[in-house]
Amino acid sequence: MLRFLFILLFLNASVYAQEVGILKYKGGGDWYANPTAVPNLIKFSNENIKTIITEKPESVETNSIDIFNYPILFMTGHGNVFFDDSDIENLRKYLTSGGFLHISDNYGLDKYIRTELEKLFPKSKLQEIPYTHPIYNQTYKFKSLPKIHEHDGKPAQGFGLFIEGRLVLFYDYESDLSDGWEDEAVHNNPAPVRKKALQMGANIIEYVFKH
Repeated sequence: MLRFLFILLFLNASVYAQEVGILKYKGGGDWYANPTAVPNLIKFSNENIKTIITEKPESVETNSIDIFNYPILFMTGHGNVFFDDSDIENLRKYLTSGGFLHISDNYGLDKYIRTELEKLFPKSKLQEIPYTHPIYNQTYKFKSLPKIHEHDGKPAQGFGLFIEGRLVLFYDYESDLSDGWEDEAVHNNPAPVRKKALQMGANIIEYVFKH
């Protein structure tokens, strides 16, 4: 019943501008990293896949009821992440009720976020998502996850958490998609690299809005 009401809220909101949120988490990590990333992704999505997302995303705390205002939350950072009991309860309810979380692995995040995800869903493990999955086959087609920045010489991978068969979380690992969404002057990524990152980001948004 809660998931039905959650989806109904999104459908009613879609008559007007849609919203996406940036997750503000505890632990001391820089949840505010890549400030131009999500705004640039919103602009790209509105122009290229015809979304009507509010241009300026809002930040929202993990334990706030306000996360239920957003069909998708974005999360990144380089350091420590900590979910306390109230965060776990709220975020778990959000994800099982129809919400979606995209996590972009800025260097240094991985060892912390994996531990917190195990607390969030102890019985569900991150699993690599095959490239036949719809998230890679929306407006843009991908046979591999874009590699934006080199971390430890490992291939870019897309991991997911599935709850009752539904993908509720996408984690880009060794990819750094959100760095690819930033203003060109921030990292000096070549235009083709930034374009692929934005296209994959648009696919994530499109997938969430359709599912």
